[in-house]
Amino acid sequence: MSSRALPKVAVLLGGPSAEREVSLVSGRECAAALRGEGFEVVEIDAGQDLVERLSEVQPDVVFNALHGRWGEDGCVQGLLEWLRLPYTHSGVMASSMAMDKERTKEIYRAAGLPVAESVLADRDAVERDHVMAPPYVVKPYNEGSSVGIYIVHEAANGPPILSEEMPQTVMVEGYVTGRELTCTVMGDRVLPVTDIITDGWYDYEAKYAAGGSRHVCPAELPDEITKACQDYALRAHQALGCKGISRTDFRWDEAKGLDGIVLLETNTQPGMTPTSLSPEQAQAVGLSFGQLCAWLVEDASCVR
Repeated sequence: MSSRALPKVAVLLGGPSAEREVSLVSGRECAAALRGEGFEVVEIDAGQDLVERLSEVQPDVVFNALHGRWGEDGCVQGLLEWLRLPYTHSGVMASSMAMDKERTKEIYRAAGLPVAESVLADRDAVERDHVMAPPYVVKPYNEGSSVGIYIVHEAANGPPILSEEMPQTVMVEGYVTGRELTCTVMGDRVLPVTDIITDGWYDYEAKYAAGGSRHVCPAELPDEITKACQDYALRAHQALGCKGISRTDFRWDEAKGLDGIVLLETNTQPGMTPTSLSPEQAQAVGLSFGQLCAWLVEDASCVR
């Protein structure tokens, strides 16, 4: 960052991904919080003219509030490094690997982290017959926010019919029963675990609609489960090479104790909305939303 008293921050929001609407909310919330912390802030809806807009604004730091493809998969990160602009969150490699769910699992396995059985399959094969015994989940291998999730229960009469928006290659993953847990890593600091309570699947609506889910933070868990989740979250963050903040999601089958913890995915661009999890976890350790956003700006660099 430059030495000027009020660093100019460009907040990237919106963009062309399936998670555009969530990103608009995240970006506006982050921009308002940064203004409250004394930063000069310009909001930029990331479109085809992004390079021109950044050239016009000439920010000291870019705050990446994009979600989904292009903003979360290493694309915009590579652009920002080419422009030599310091930016927040993870870099090109970590972002691209974490967005690819199968690559993420390979890294998890190499780091000794527990994962569910899964395969990549052609969508036509998935619609034609069960590619694994139900219950299982079908999802895009490179999207987030529970976009395009299909749960095939044991009682299902046949394989799912997927929407046109689903990619040609999808991930089929064994359904893991249990509680939804999640944990954020902030630099090298692990934040408290959250227990996510919903009436059903923690889908897009449950994540982003007011009242869609209830978050218990810190989660009311046995100490060994809390410590294991925090340890796994930190190890996942480090194995993927994440920077800034990341949030790792888990399922925990209480009946199996420590053996019941399974990692689902690591989010390199966690949601930053009023109902988001990482800001709540930061709040639980005394960090306001504004302080969390300010820390991300201070942590920014050109090479991540």
